[in-house]
Amino acid sequence: MNVDHTSRQSAVFLFACGVAFVASVAATVCFCRSMCCEMEMPGGWTMSMMWMRMPGQTWAASAASFLLMWLAMMLAMMLPSALPTFLKQNRTPLSLSVTATGYFTVWLALGAGVYALGVAFAAAAMRWETFSRIVPALSGAALVAAGAFQFTRWKMTGLLGCRSRFGCVSACAESETNFRLGCKRGAACCLCCAAPTLVLVVLGMMNPLVIVGIAIVIAAEKLLPYPEIIARLAGVAAITAGVITTLHNLNQ
Repeated sequence: MNVDHTSRQSAVFLFACGVAFVASVAATVCFCRSMCCEMEMPGGWTMSMMWMRMPGQTWAASAASFLLMWLAMMLAMMLPSALPTFLKQNRTPLSLSVTATGYFTVWLALGAGVYALGVAFAAAAMRWETFSRIVPALSGAALVAAGAFQFTRWKMTGLLGCRSRFGCVSACAESETNFRLGCKRGAACCLCCAAPTLVLVVLGMMNPLVIVGIAIVIAAEKLLPYPEIIARLAGVAAITAGVITTLHNLNQ
């Protein structure tokens, strides 16, 4: 494959990714506006209405709406940092598109799990006032846990795998099917981004500032030099936020 042909193929894939990125950002903005309603809860916190069905809405429709929002948000947040790794692969635009499909399929599966847990959490908070009142403390603890995860071996294993050429340590990566390769890279990325994703859920998925902030942290970890230092700085920030949140709740 000559250089000119490879360059044209890369340009085709870049154009497709650019269109997908712009569309996902626009969709995320629309979802943020339409799903930003919150309900005051006992304990001095607010719960997003996206964990509840709208009047006349089925659970299937509610789940589909959430997953569409989640997929758009993940495309907007993850595509910029994943794109350089995709481009390092000597594959056609169609093959790269299938690889990216596998990658985001894993993120979509994670979104399904997040939705199920979010609905169960919301139901518990609505049913039991005592549980609702400890949610702020749980939020602080979750931030501390997310920060602590940034210092673990699992974090660095996922991060190094996510930064590698094929998103997995495999001598036969070249012979992997495109979709399976994308799924492996998506799994490594989910592990790498476990803490930032938890912070995103805790601080508010419909908050544009939170979305942009988490996207910047993820991109910095994946693309900039000294990823371990960046990961630990992000961990310190999350732990600090968790401690401040916990102390604030104790003083109320």
